[in-house]
Amino acid sequence: MKASFRLRLVYVDPCFSTIKLKADVSGREHLITVKLKATYPAEAPDCVVDFPVPFSVSWTPQSSLISIYSQFLAALESLKTFWDVMDEIDEKTWVLEPEKPTRSATARRIVLGNNVSINIEVDPRHPTMLPECCFLGADHVVKPLGIRLSRNIHLWNPENSLLQNLKDVLEIDFPARAILEKSDFSMDCGICYAYQLDGAIPDQVCDNSQCGQSFHYKCLYEWLRGLLTSRQSFNIIFGECPYCSKPITLKMSGRKA
Repeated sequence: MKASFRLRLVYVDPCFSTIKLKADVSGREHLITVKLKATYPAEAPDCVVDFPVPFSVSWTPQSSLISIYSQFLAALESLKTFWDVMDEIDEKTWVLEPEKPTRSATARRIVLGNNVSINIEVDPRHPTMLPECCFLGADHVVKPLGIRLSRNIHLWNPENSLLQNLKDVLEIDFPARAILEKSDFSMDCGICYAYQLDGAIPDQVCDNSQCGQSFHYKCLYEWLRGLLTSRQSFNIIFGECPYCSKPITLKMSGRKA
């Protein structure tokens, strides 16, 4: 079914060099900013859009702004399924990151349960295909999820929604934020007691099933480095959990701590 479009002018600067247009596509608003150059129309204007893919304008000296608008609308139509997929995820799951996703954001970190989440990277050109998946949580929780994903990959049906496919292959129901209490997902870091630190949220989890406390990578790195009993072998630091004192490891992933 072809999407319905409604385009309107929202801004023009006094020099008529910057124009902003807003398109309402199937209930979603999209903005394009067109910046005319001094050599216009010999040279194509710069176009700024919130897209997950590059927006390249086909332009000749005989082209007009109407051509840009038409290409903008065509691009919106081509990305409609991608935004449908991402909107369903945002509406029906508890998304940890990003907190306020833009239309260009292709990744979502979604809560699966107590201190376990999945980070998915969706291909905007093929939004119903299997995304890149990374499970975050204690090993005893995420390993079975990885096994299910491998075992059920043949069940993936591009005709179904991405969210439904994830439910089928992982054999789970995604908890919604509205029904999942904060106490069911310990979001704050067990060392700095904050949720966000320099834009990062806790993604390291104690593997002790009786603990499961989460930490920022940076906080856990500094904690383990300060322990007299910790040791490092190749790219892994071995130490004790600040909460339960059980063994905990941190893989050096090249991140700056």
